[in-house]
Amino acid sequence: MTQPPQPPNDPPQGGFGAPQDPPPDGFGAPTPPPADPFGKQPATPPAGGFGAPTPPPAAAQPPAGAPQQPGPGYGYPQGQQPGYGYPQGQPPQPGYGYPQAPVPGQPQQGYGFPQGMPPGQPPQQGYGYPTTPMQQPPQPPQPNGNGKKFSTQMQIIVAASVAVVLIVAGGIWYSSGSGDDGKTDKASQSSGSTEGKSGENKGGAAADGPGKEKAPADPKSKVAFQLPLPKVTDITKVDGSWLTDKAYVKTGLNEIVAYDPAKGTKLWSIPLAGQVCAASRHMSKDYKTAIAFEQSKPTKATKYPPCNQVGAIDLSTGKLMWSKSVTAATSGDAAVRFEEVTLSGTTVAAGGSEGGAAFDLNTGAERWKPKATTDGCSDRGYGGGEALAVVRKCGSYDDPQLVIQALNPTTGAPISSYKMPPGVDYASIVSTKPLVVAADVGDTAGDGSGISDFFSIDTSTGKLLTRIAADGEKYAARCASAKVESCSQLAVGNNRIYVPTEDHEGTGEYGDTNEIVSFDLTTGKPTSDKADAGDRYTMFPIRMDGGNIIAYRVPPYDKGGQVVSIDGATFKQTVLMENPSDESIRDAETSFTPDYSEFRYNDGHLYLSSTMVSKPSGSLDTSRRLVVSFSRD
Repeated sequence: MTQPPQPPNDPPQGGFGAPQDPPPDGFGAPTPPPADPFGKQPATPPAGGFGAPTPPPAAAQPPAGAPQQPGPGYGYPQGQQPGYGYPQGQPPQPGYGYPQAPVPGQPQQGYGFPQGMPPGQPPQQGYGYPTTPMQQPPQPPQPNGNGKKFSTQMQIIVAASVAVVLIVAGGIWYSSGSGDDGKTDKASQSSGSTEGKSGENKGGAAADGPGKEKAPADPKSKVAFQLPLPKVTDITKVDGSWLTDKAYVKTGLNEIVAYDPAKGTKLWSIPLAGQVCAASRHMSKDYKTAIAFEQSKPTKATKYPPCNQVGAIDLSTGKLMWSKSVTAATSGDAAVRFEEVTLSGTTVAAGGSEGGAAFDLNTGAERWKPKATTDGCSDRGYGGGEALAVVRKCGSYDDPQLVIQALNPTTGAPISSYKMPPGVDYASIVSTKPLVVAADVGDTAGDGSGISDFFSIDTSTGKLLTRIAADGEKYAARCASAKVESCSQLAVGNNRIYVPTEDHEGTGEYGDTNEIVSFDLTTGKPTSDKADAGDRYTMFPIRMDGGNIIAYRVPPYDKGGQVVSIDGATFKQTVLMENPSDESIRDAETSFTPDYSEFRYNDGHLYLSSTMVSKPSGSLDTSRRLVVSFSRD
């Protein structure tokens, strides 16, 4: 597999980690190359790139004087994460079966759905026609912001179909298909409709209780700080971002750094022997978490050092509490190469294709390690949080059998087991309490999302409660198919799973919209929950807040993004934050896509951060950052 072309964004000077505040006089029109890190980009495309776009038809034109956004917009992937099981001694490659993503910041050509247009932007003639830039290898089909691959013709057909449905049915119906779960899995299949309007529900209180996020007197925000991309010589993962009561903490280059949540000034830094290659998305109540990192920095002799170190960090004090490696059960004295790490209670569980191990969070003492078996079974990865679960793989490479087990975090002993149906090569753990698993059964999703079905499993018995068909044509959540704990754009709470619908035509003259809907995890049936993103906005869940859903609303071409709280009982939406609509700020905001970025929100602060950076090659695109932070303060 050839290396993808390197992105052309040159990070701002001044070194990685130095926060840069917006200029006091605002974001004026720059001169190339822009000195302002959020400056408006020149409109001239690169040599050999896209041709000059033709204005849209008059009916689709935005208001006179509306800003046009050049460069990559929302949906432009920021880099593909290396797949589960890729060899550490080789250049990181995208996971098996996972769609190839364009390198961040590189203007993409190729066939498929066109890149470089923000959501809500009027269509342009010639948009989507493939061209091949000089000195650039042909690109595979590129996903849009939700992983779908549409040609211009197919986009027109789908839009027309949606319009017909709107006329005939007076609304949009989302019904899930059925799937044969095999002879042993005859649980109920989802069907029916999630028809309804935002706020239409039972009333009362959400099952998981009230949230902590409160409606502000004024939701309007400003840019608090932004951090430049680090200078790297190759594709580099920068997974990991956490919020404590005093800091925003982010993975950097061979270090982890804490920043003041309002000012972006550096509070502390933890130097590491090598680059972070996996980070837990969970923290303990006293702000401790786990990471995996490479044993050294790259050298000429070892360009890709193995990711064989696992450790725990105290996010309050900025200390690396411990770090260690373990030997693989099947490879003699060789150290296990870790690809994922998670946390449940005080148990750190790290996994990789060669095996895994669990440690005490506070001391680093080894708690358990999967034993070598004669039946070809091995732990592929773990899901943490309120409980601990594992995806275990048995059988041959060509005919795998995946088993989902709920584990005792302290001993590693299985509490229950559920055999996934035939045709499942990979599975992702969405939630451990309740236990929810996502999989692409028989590679039927068709959209690169890694999800065709959700499986709700009883942890005490291992019995399947329900299987929910999540048609890739209707729903837009994603899981990296070859990674166990990687799902995004969904949330689990109130005994429901909340997912966004795919984008579809809105009621305005141009611009798409979508909804967040839910399924009952006991019956598998769709509920009456439906939160509308609003005309020209699309949205997806970030996390749960008690029984409420915190969601991010992706803006159209002339607005800033929003954070909303959706009441888990009534589905009424409350705007918690509304970001500036200035073109240069919006360009920076929409450069972060949900597929390849981390979204963190808490108490009036929103942090958008990259998970992958790559070597700059000199570019017109200077909108991308390691972090952009917004604040209501």
